Amino acid sequence: MADKKSGIDQALIRDLANILNDTDLTEIEVEQDDLRIRVSRNGTPVPMQMPAHNFQAPAAPAPAAAPAAAAAPAAPAGRDLSKAVTAPMVGTVYLSPAPGARPFVEVGSTVKEGQTLLIIEAMKTMNQIPSPKSGKVVEIVIDDASPVEYGEPLVIIE
Repeated sequence: MADKKSGIDQALIRDLANILNDTDLTEIEVEQDDLRIRVSRNGTPVPMQMPAHNFQAPAAPAPAAAPAAAAAPAAPAGRDLSKAVTAPMVGTVYLSPAPGARPFVEVGSTVKEGQTLLIIEAMKTMNQIPSPKSGKVVEIVIDDASPVEYGEPLVIIE
């Protein structure tokens, strides 16, 4: 494992830090083969579940180009986020395929595994977020067109 850590491409990390500055993102993550690198700035570290052979590179120093986004509000008492579908990336959430269109899902909707729940726009790319399981949508935690951080709860499915 020590051999892999010494072989980290520092130019790649610098390039990722430059992308953060150029795009005003708060974090960026790349994965290739068994190597995963996440670079973030001005944020609270987000715990990630990774296989034992992966590692997280330390954040590259990147000057703040914009004020840090406000932290996600704490879950109100009684809200069970253990069944929440979480954001797989940083971006902007859209609940419908187009402005004015019906949302992909609504509270009370029954969804099937793989069905699109919402879209996250990241770096000008619209990423459909599929349901990881079948069930009933009991809450949509995030508002339409709002920013989302990696791991933030989006929809609760029971």
